[in-house]
Amino acid sequence: MDRLFLPEGIRVDYYENRQQIGSVEGLREAMREERILEARAILCDAEHNLYVDLSEAGVKGVIPRQEGALGIADGSTRDIALIARVSKAVCFVVTDLRETEEGTVAILSRRRAQEICRRDYLETLLPGDIIPAKVTRLESFGAFCDVGCGLPALLPIAALSVSRISHPADRLAVGQEIPAVVTSIENGRITLSQRELFGTWEENARLFSPGQTVAGIVRSVEAYGIFVELTPNLAGLAEPHEGVKVGQAAGVFIKNILPEKMKVKLVIIDSHFTLPSRPNPRYFLTEGHIDRFVYSPEGCPKQIVSDFT
Repeated sequence: MDRLFLPEGIRVDYYENRQQIGSVEGLREAMREERILEARAILCDAEHNLYVDLSEAGVKGVIPRQEGALGIADGSTRDIALIARVSKAVCFVVTDLRETEEGTVAILSRRRAQEICRRDYLETLLPGDIIPAKVTRLESFGAFCDVGCGLPALLPIAALSVSRISHPADRLAVGQEIPAVVTSIENGRITLSQRELFGTWEENARLFSPGQTVAGIVRSVEAYGIFVELTPNLAGLAEPHEGVKVGQAAGVFIKNILPEKMKVKLVIIDSHFTLPSRPNPRYFLTEGHIDRFVYSPEGCPKQIVSDFT
């Protein structure tokens, strides 16, 4: 467990982690072996030192400001990154255990944990590797994700799915844990994708049959028709229908499925704005490595391909 470079917040309640942070002996052992641990930050003082809850061990945990994250010392990471960790889990290594008049104080370094994560994990990744990530921020152009020890990667909106969406919030929520594919690593910056994990056109089309009436989400309203998402990687085109708006839930009748044209023909039965809570999407892959992903059916003129080689 101690060498799993997970997004922050995942390991905090692991049994092994709790054992280590639950006693002075556990913290001392972790310090000797430079293990990465996690606990919750409970305070950021006026000097932007972070205080970490190690109360089960009877210890006061402190992450000095410059040890709060990579880039704090040179200004490339702003102090808001430290303030924002309060009430959340933070990773760290123990660098010192000091005896004071007020008791034992553990000096911790989140920066060092991030250095180890970058060296031993992120720098070993290759395009096509499927890794765990955690959504930390949503912007119109994509989602920022924690890919290990608080280190960020970008998941562009176009890479979220084959089905087009207007904003990453249509697909993701802050705090959500997701699998993602590494698409590029340039100058330490990692870019991710998800659409390769949601399956090919044929894999998704096999979930449906002509004659069924199913639920979908309206993603685009055009003069010639309405695009309705059936799954993140499968949308169909319905005939124009008065009053339908983007973002509505829709009940749609499946007229036909045409693999040779990569099309699903639909008829909208009803639409409304009372969307249920965001459903968990179906992933066809959640781990391992992809060299090449071909979304389009064989023989289809339009080819959608991701090549990681």
